Amino acid sequence: MSAAVLAEAPPAPVNVWSVIARTFLHAFLICLGIVVLYPLLWMAMNGFKNNAQIFGDPFALPLTWSWSNYVEAWNRGVRDYLTVSILVTVASALCTVLVSAWAAYGLTRTKMPSKPLVVGFVLGGLMLSPTVAVIPLVKMMQALGLYNTYWALIVLYTAFRIPFCTFLIRAYMLDLPRDVDEAAVIDGATEGQIFWKITMPLCRPIIVSCIILHVLFAWNEYLFAMIFSGATGMQTLPVGLTSIMAKHGTNYGIVFAAMTISALPIVIVFFAAQRYFIRGLSEGIGK
Repeated sequence: MSAAVLAEAPPAPVNVWSVIARTFLHAFLICLGIVVLYPLLWMAMNGFKNNAQIFGDPFALPLTWSWSNYVEAWNRGVRDYLTVSILVTVASALCTVLVSAWAAYGLTRTKMPSKPLVVGFVLGGLMLSPTVAVIPLVKMMQALGLYNTYWALIVLYTAFRIPFCTFLIRAYMLDLPRDVDEAAVIDGATEGQIFWKITMPLCRPIIVSCIILHVLFAWNEYLFAMIFSGATGMQTLPVGLTSIMAKHGTNYGIVFAAMTISALPIVIVFFAAQRYFIRGLSEGIGK
């Protein structure tokens, strides 16, 4: 009897406004995806063209799918620029995250006098503009013998990103449970063991978010890279790409190919870690 009543029950009414809102949301997301992805695809496709095809019809598909521009861009120095960028980015990202995480741990898990003053001093670095400090930094790096070396960029990228990463990681650590730390102390764990084996694994989402944000900054940074590593063999990708463009007769197909090669690692890293990136930012900033 109950089965017959359920079978004869009318279907639930459809909320028209909900369907319309969902349709507009999907359409908006599709349009947003096209706006974001189309420039990348356009740049990659123009890497298969010559100057006549680029200026004749820049939005058409290539007439021939030849990898010659990409090979030429790779041989013109993109390989060396990519190596330098990877070295500087990875080293500065590791240093920044480790120092920022240890600083955030000290600001949230230890007892120190005048802690609000220390927090304000650390976060005050967010207000320092890199361009204002260029001249003193040049003299400092020359005095230390780090000018035109990898270490100059590693030290500068680390120093200028520590306040921001400390701010994010500290906001995430503030809401972590302290019961686990107290239990570890009772079991005889040291501060270092608590930091590496308990706190750092719990902060994995925000750590990944900070790494991605730092990679985006260091990979695309131009001012410091141009000033402190302008020597041949020390150039990063943003500086090296400008040298590919000749004053007369630039082959824009090779330039687009070089730009595509330089953008590909960042795209891969972001899509590979986007789950942790979104989770870390939403939980860290929202706390």
